[in-house]
Amino acid sequence: MTATLAIELVRQAVMLTLLVGAPLLLTALLVGVVVSLLQAVTQVQEQTLTFLPKLLAMGAVLLAAMPFMLRQLVEYLTTLLRTLPSLAQ
Repeated sequence: MTATLAIELVRQAVMLTLLVGAPLLLTALLVGVVVSLLQAVTQVQEQTLTFLPKLLAMGAVLLAAMPFMLRQLVEYLTTLLRTLPSLAQ
């Protein structure tokens, strides 16, 4: 295995990680900002108030995005397994 191939495999893995994790991270960010704005407007400063909305929103996004995430992961795995014989040389 050459250094170029190893770098390309790591680059693809990092890009896949970002692609699969982005929907959940963006959901948590957006829900956190909205709840923080509501807390600022109502002057209710309770730290535990953000937990339940984030949990519910992330659960909904996870259920909605799961087919996409699994498809991406399976495609990467099949590509990696197909190139495995050439890596041993």
